[in-house]
This record gives sequence, C-alpha cells and structure tokens, in this order.
Amino acid sequence: MNQNAIHRLLAGEKLQAPGRKIPRELFEKRLAANFTLVQDLFFGLYPDQEDAFSRLHGLLAQWFEQRPAALKAQDLQRQQEGNWYQSHRWVGMQLYVDRFSTDLKGLEAKLPYFQKLGINFLHLMPLTKRPKGPSDGGYAVNSYTDIDPRYGTDADFKQLSKTFREHGICLMLDFVVNHTSDEFPWAVKAKAGDPKYQQYYYTYPDRSVPDAFEASLPEIFPESAPGNFTYIPEMDRWVMTVFNTYQWDLNYTNPEVFLEMLGNLVHLANLGIDVVRFDALAFLWKKIGTVSQNLPEAHRLISLFRLCLQTVAPGVVLLAEAIVAPHEIVKYFGEGRLEGNACELAYHATLMACLWDAVATKKTLLLYKSLHEMPAKPESCTWINYIRCHDDIGLGFDDAHIAALGWNPQMHRRFLLDYYCQRLDWSPAAGAVFMYNPLTGDGRITGSAASLLGLEKALEAGDMEATTAAMDKLVMLYGIVLAAPGVPLVYAGDELGMRNDYSYLKNPDMADDSRWVNRPIHDWDTVARLGEPDLPATRIFQSLQHLIGLRKSLPELTDANNTSWHLPGNPHLLVMERRGNTGGLLVIANFDAAPQVLNASWVERLGYLSGGQYENLVDGSKTSIHSGLLELEPYALLWLKKF
Repeated sequence: MNQNAIHRLLAGEKLQAPGRKIPRELFEKRLAANFTLVQDLFFGLYPDQEDAFSRLHGLLAQWFEQRPAALKAQDLQRQQEGNWYQSHRWVGMQLYVDRFSTDLKGLEAKLPYFQKLGINFLHLMPLTKRPKGPSDGGYAVNSYTDIDPRYGTDADFKQLSKTFREHGICLMLDFVVNHTSDEFPWAVKAKAGDPKYQQYYYTYPDRSVPDAFEASLPEIFPESAPGNFTYIPEMDRWVMTVFNTYQWDLNYTNPEVFLEMLGNLVHLANLGIDVVRFDALAFLWKKIGTVSQNLPEAHRLISLFRLCLQTVAPGVVLLAEAIVAPHEIVKYFGEGRLEGNACELAYHATLMACLWDAVATKKTLLLYKSLHEMPAKPESCTWINYIRCHDDIGLGFDDAHIAALGWNPQMHRRFLLDYYCQRLDWSPAAGAVFMYNPLTGDGRITGSAASLLGLEKALEAGDMEATTAAMDKLVMLYGIVLAAPGVPLVYAGDELGMRNDYSYLKNPDMADDSRWVNRPIHDWDTVARLGEPDLPATRIFQSLQHLIGLRKSLPELTDANNTSWHLPGNPHLLVMERRGNTGGLLVIANFDAAPQVLNASWVERLGYLSGGQYENLVDGSKTSIHSGLLELEPYALLWLKKF
C-alpha cells in the first residue's frame, strides 16, 4: 500500500497552528505505520544486523526532535493537501548559484526575477564544499552539510530557505548519494589506513576483484576516466571510481554507510529543502557479473531511504535522477508492495530525448512509440519535464523501438550525433559531442537549447528567417513540457535564448568537459534590455512568461494520470490532451519545417473546435476553419481549451 495515504490519515483532519509543537506521538504513529516495511527492507539488505537496526530507531526519533517547528507544521499542511508536488501551480528552474547570481545572498536578491517569470520551484546545483580543482560540477562532495564558502554561509542558506518559503518557492537540492570526493573525511581516513573507513568504499588490495567487476561494468566517462577502479598509492589499494578518479563509490553493503548517509539526508531536509534530488541512484548497489545499475537491491535501498525520511519529514519528497531506459525509469517509483513508496518524482528523460529526436527527424514516430510502450506510473507519482539541463543529452532509446520504425538503431544514433554536433553542413544545430566512445560508436550531445535549435548559427549569419524558426522551436518545446504531466523545469538561460558559452575552454579545470558549454554565466545585461522588440530574448522570455501564467490558470494540468497522447495520423505532429473536472486542454505541435494539417472534424469531436472555430491560448489568435483541415505553420504550437 502507498504509505503516503496512511500518513495523510495520521495527519488528522485539522492542521495545528504554525509554530505549535508537533507531539512526539505523531512521530511514533508514523514510525509504526512504516515499521514493517522498514524492518523487512533493512534486514533484506543487512541480515543479522540487529544492533544497527536498533540504532536506526533511536536516530529517527532524535532527528524528528531536531526538525524545526515550522517545517513540522509544513509537513502536516502538505499531507492534508495530498500529493502537493503534482499540482499545476509548480514551475521550476535549474541553475548554478555562482553562475546565476554569484552567491546565496545574490540569489535571494533575484526573487523579483523569478516572480516576474513565474518560477516558484528552484533546483540549486550542488552548494556544499567540494575540491578546489575538478569536482564534476560540484558532484564530488567534500561535505554533505557545510555550504561552500564561495556561496556564503550556512546562515545565508537558512535565510534564503526561509525567504523563499515565505514567498511560496520550493527548493530542490542534490543529494550525491552514490559517491564522495577523494577529499571527503571518510576517504581521507581510508587513505591513511583506517580499515573502518576503507569499508565505507569498495577498496581492494589487488586487481582480482576489480577485474571481476570490470568484466561486466560499462564505462561512464570513457574519454576522461576509462575503467571503474583507481589505484590509491597512499593506502596501496584499488578503489571503485565509476564516474571520475576523484569520486569514490560508497559501499552500501555496509549498514554503517546507510546510517551515516541517512543522517546526511535528514540534515538536508531539516535545512528547509522541499525536494531532494537523488543523484546517480541507479548505481547504488554493486554486484560482480552485472552492470551494477538498476539492481533490485538499489531499489530496495531507495525505498528504505524514503520510508525512513517519511517518518521524520513527510512533507519532503525524493526525485530520482535515473537517466535509464524507458522500461527501467518507472521502477524508481516503486514496484509491487513498494509501489509509490520510493521516489515521488523522476526525470522524464525519455520525453526529453524523444523531443530532440523529433526535432532532428521532423517526425514524432519514436516519441509516440516510446511513450506508448512505457509502463504506467503510480497515481501518486509524477515527472520532472525538461528539454535541457546541466548535463548531456543521452540517446538511451530502446533499440527495439527504433527497429520497429524501420530504422537501424546504431545508424539512427549516429545520425543524431551528426545532426546536433556539427557533422552535417545543412544542420542548423551547433552542439558538441560528449564522451564519444570510438570502440562502440556511442556518444552524447551537449549544447544550449538555443544553439542546438539553430539560434546561434542563425544570428551569426544574420538570417532572420532561421532566427524566427529557432525561436519557434524553442517556444514549441517549452510549450510541450509546460503542458505535460509533471513539474516543468526551465534551465536557466533558456528563457533568454542564451547560446553556447565557449569560455570554458580557457579554464583547465573545465576544458576537458564539453558539458560546460551549456553552463554559462547568466546574461543580466540582456535581462536589462528585455522589452526591446527586436531582441530575440524579449520574444522568448515573454512567450515563456505567458505560457507559465497559462499553466498556472489551468487546473487540468495537475497530474492525475489524466493525459492522452493521441495519434494524429500525421507523422510530423504531436497531439497531447490533458483532461480535468472542469474541462480539458489539447496541445498540438508541428515539428516540421513545412506547414502540416490535421483532421479538423476529429479535433471537433474531441471538443476543441466549435462551429469550425478555435482560439489558440498561446497567442490569443482566433481562427475559422473553412475546410476539413486544421492547418499548422512550421513549428506551430497550439493550446486549445475544451468548449
């Protein structure tokens, strides 16, 4: 059973007054409700660890007492609301604090900017201490609890959290759950020869076990960090480093690691975080003879984290950062008796990748095939929808889906790399390859959304027609994710149409990582010019601002498993319908560079035409249809309300 429903009942019919002490009895009821599942999960992973389990019970009670009263009251409020994260009112933005606003105080001062655009959900990239040199963009952590001085102080963050909470803005922070940096205190002690902390990681005295792992482990960063183990001369041992040599994988077969990391997770929640992004959670459990991704033990571990956190801070939810195959991603919501008891949110990487496929092919065939084959998600869970993020675009499509369309999977991926990474003269995209593996031919794509859609090349060439097409494509893609079921996430800079930033090539700590091309310093000079009619940023910002406002006004965009992806009978079109108690919304998008048509009588039968007329909410235009066809201009986006 979904434990959220039980905890909603435990919250009672009436909220307690803000600031009033939440009784310990409520915590005991929450723990009792979750106890059987927690116990089964714990001993399934850690047999014969009764002492560790006993300590877990005491720690949960201690952490509940430490949770601030205002956050306990917010927990109760959210439980009464029920699945608050599924609401249509949330619109997010992902950003690097230092690249967006220098530091935390500067970010707090940008509150009016977020309010103007309509943003009320912020994903702040890693803020805690990290190595001075390469740190994988902050995902090599030296601390889970201490704010890095470059951003400010712990007090600055608490003030930011309080201010944003008072203005209805949610915060999401990363929990780098799979690994630490090699400068983390545990790693330092391990290098010094402490056997206790050597067991916090996967360390071995010779290559026999590492070689057994390597026989089935893929390489994540084959160009910059080939292999999955690094020799550490200080301790004369090999350590598992799946991502980079300076990122040591945590050994979750050790219950002490789980208990320590659960404490770090609760600490984040008690800072006022609303959503915790579980980074690289597909890798949490390692087993020789497997690829050590998406293992059943990893799913059980994630549910154990979730159910323990729920007893302390039930108003905080987890996001799965699992960029995996479509049939694997829904497992991070929980399966069987754990359905709805794992992560409440997950990145819809399948939708993201398929949108980019549709842009390149000008067809929605793979998008429909992938979405229709994806297993249904639990009703209590939802997606994070996005077109770009700080990371690369992986081509993790199902080979069977590509082959079913009559395409060669390997050649199709090669085409996408060529199209986006400047290997085809006729392509408008200005992207770069990330982590190309010459042995397999695999690679990923990086670049800003605007540059990948052609805005960079169009502006350099002074081609106004191509500039308009690029802006149309950007607005179209965001119009889809803003209407799709889940929380839409704008990547900072996209609202201005910011292009690739090549300055990273001059920084030796960044030059080997092409993802930095899409991690620019926010362009506040352009923000100051917003409103100038000939400025591309003006049109893009105002279009997204309008769509965000529309989204918040349409309750049918709340995720209640109320979405249909209609097959339009035209391979260039996407048609998505969102239904609600008070009406519906039909979203139509044309991915082709040529005009396309749709059967108007079919749209009318759905209820989105009346007397051959419709109003496009995107621009307020009203159109009369004088034939049996609804016509769409290149890269057109329609949002139609049900009559």
